[in-house]
Amino acid sequence: MTRMPLANTPKTATIDDARMVGRTLASAFGDDPMMQWFFPDAATLETDLCRYFTTLFTRQYGLHGVCERTESAAAFWVSPEGADRAVPDAETIQELVAILGDRAPVFREAVMAAAEHGPTEPHWYLAVIGADPAARGQGHGAALLRSGLAKADAAGMPVYLESSKPDNLPVYEHFGFTVRDEFALPGGGPVLWSMKRDPRSA
Repeated sequence: MTRMPLANTPKTATIDDARMVGRTLASAFGDDPMMQWFFPDAATLETDLCRYFTTLFTRQYGLHGVCERTESAAAFWVSPEGADRAVPDAETIQELVAILGDRAPVFREAVMAAAEHGPTEPHWYLAVIGADPAARGQGHGAALLRSGLAKADAAGMPVYLESSKPDNLPVYEHFGFTVRDEFALPGGGPVLWSMKRDPRSA
């Protein structure tokens, strides 16, 4: 008898999953300081985040990154080979500007600030990971983390990420990340922590 796959088993996220991925990440990032900085209107936050993450997925990471999901979480990774391609093109930037409205300059400054603090060595990058709050504690995020980290370890590559949520730092530290930098976003924005995890041998 074939066993049914667990709900938190990672699988490749395809473009057909765009609506589910967008909704899941919108729920996951509703209390994230950086997302609240980009989208300060609480009344439209969830709708704006859904459009934002759906656009990132369908136009950027879903095409040139490594995207996985469970039934209640999603993660976007970028390998060293995809780093040059997994940047927004002109049309994607236009879409993001339309979503961000008058917060687009704030977003642009934040991206530039993060890039200044970014690594120069080849690496895997965890761009986005989030689980629906209703499913937290069920191992969805951990399963996606382990899946991506295993790929980076197999390639012998370090992994980098940024987090604006201090509560998440111990979670990442549990998986081997250490804080390498801490900086505030321009214009009175929230603090970002840059974290690194060195590769582990099998």
